[in-house]
Amino acid sequence: MTTSSAELLPDDIPDDPAPSATLDLEQRHHQIFPTLSAADIRRMQRFGHVQHFDDGQMIFEAGKTSFGLMLVLKGGIDVSRYDGLGNTAYVTTHQPGQFSGEVAQLSGRPALGNGRARGEVEVLVVPSEALRQLLVAHAELGERIVRALILRRVGLIEQASSGPVIVGPRGHGRIHALQTFLQANGHPHIVLDPEHDQQAAGLMARYQPAPDELPLVVCPDGEVRKNPSVVDIGRCLGMLPSLDSDKVWDVIVVGAGPAGLATAVYAASEGLSVLALETRAYGGQAGASARIENYLGFPTGVSGRALAGRAYVQAQKFGVEIAIPAPAGRLICDTYPLQVELCGSLQRLRAKTVVLSCGARYRRPSLANLKQFEGKGVYYWASPVEAKLCKTDEIVLVGGGNSAGQAAVFLSGYARKVHMLIRKDSLASTMSSYLIERIQATPNIELHTCAEIVALEGDDDGLKQVRVRDVRAGEERDYDVCRVFLFIGAEPNTSWLSDCGVDVDGNGFIRTGFDVLKAQCKANFANGVYPRDLPSRAALETSVPGVFAIGDVRASSTKRVAAAVGEGAAVVSQIHQFLANLPPDTPR
Repeated sequence: MTTSSAELLPDDIPDDPAPSATLDLEQRHHQIFPTLSAADIRRMQRFGHVQHFDDGQMIFEAGKTSFGLMLVLKGGIDVSRYDGLGNTAYVTTHQPGQFSGEVAQLSGRPALGNGRARGEVEVLVVPSEALRQLLVAHAELGERIVRALILRRVGLIEQASSGPVIVGPRGHGRIHALQTFLQANGHPHIVLDPEHDQQAAGLMARYQPAPDELPLVVCPDGEVRKNPSVVDIGRCLGMLPSLDSDKVWDVIVVGAGPAGLATAVYAASEGLSVLALETRAYGGQAGASARIENYLGFPTGVSGRALAGRAYVQAQKFGVEIAIPAPAGRLICDTYPLQVELCGSLQRLRAKTVVLSCGARYRRPSLANLKQFEGKGVYYWASPVEAKLCKTDEIVLVGGGNSAGQAAVFLSGYARKVHMLIRKDSLASTMSSYLIERIQATPNIELHTCAEIVALEGDDDGLKQVRVRDVRAGEERDYDVCRVFLFIGAEPNTSWLSDCGVDVDGNGFIRTGFDVLKAQCKANFANGVYPRDLPSRAALETSVPGVFAIGDVRASSTKRVAAAVGEGAAVVSQIHQFLANLPPDTPR
């Protein structure tokens, strides 16, 4: 398994450790397994209840038990990693004053390891909701607890010995899709090739999957699924919780990129109930940025995944319910409360306000057989998973924006050569100057201007060749490459809003505030009507009352991470104002 722990690291740990310098967990043993003082224990007692276990009794099980945090008062808890195939590895024994759990316990997700009683055990059980209250009430103690929980998740990721097990032949496209989904969400997992692993071969022999039933995935609780969707994976890991259709949330945030996560953190920290729905992975497109160097407060840069990962943990700390993968399929606004219908399930979730931070979808070039090679040579994401696939190879990267530049520099550290294709004659108008200078200084990046891909060739095993056209000369050339990375921009993800009548501009971006009023005036004037009184509208409110838009999906927004975070914070005060002005008899 290839992954990085950077997306969950505390502030004093490097965001992107070099491949040869992984996080030294041994040196941080005192932070990973701290022993709390008597005073700390007294502070925690009002947040939990005491429970007893007999010697040898199972206290929690991987994939099954959701318990929050357990503070040992007497005896010990033997903790072991568990992978669903029955493989275990001893981790530690929690002694009196130490506690169990990792990041999953902040939101009540199932455990990723097993815990068994050593001796007669007495523990203080702090449920997830009470744990979050504890973290807020006692900041210094909370900091030590959160740090330990994060570092334990880091250890699980780096040691690759727990979580779901993906079984299938090397290079299978669906394996890549599932692996990148889990990696993008900071979830430990294992990938086994039946040609090189006896347990994987035995599993294949037992279940005898047809080609379209690959890969097999073993959930942490031991359940085996054939070619599961990411929704299936989300459910088996507890990432996609059961959501109550009768509950009315103060805010439903659609999209957990930087803008959506900012809204979630600020709204929840101010006492609002918040549900965040995300289609693929927290961080959105920013999560694909290998290094953001112009974000305020990070002079050495920060990876998009690291920034988003910290915001994700922060949102959980304040009690945000985050559902992944949970794509919104329809917004219903002819009744109140507003309703968001989920794709596939047709389940409707109710909210007093909805914040649209649904970002954009990756653009795909018009190539006849593009779909055939997605995940098998064509990628829209440049994470460590993809980087190691192209190690020592020549690759092609298409795009001239900042994301493309960051990806090119990142991939140049793995690939023998990066052929960077852009349709314009230079990068000057589309990319930040610091990235242009870095590309020029990287010897194994070759920039091809006025160039485009016109054909992809390969077979069932994957991509084999790319044909590139020089637009100026009209000449074509074939490159024997097996990996192509597409960063050609994105289009707004707004087609699902049509039933609600949210006003969008000619390019599909959502109008808000003054842009809505201006569009209404223009339409009225065209019909010969002069509106005397225009309704007031908050700066980030759409044409539909109670529905707000922020980030890249909003018309007139600045397409930068910092701007998205700023809008995510700013919209919360407008939500408070909207809620305060609701008529007393409004259905709640």
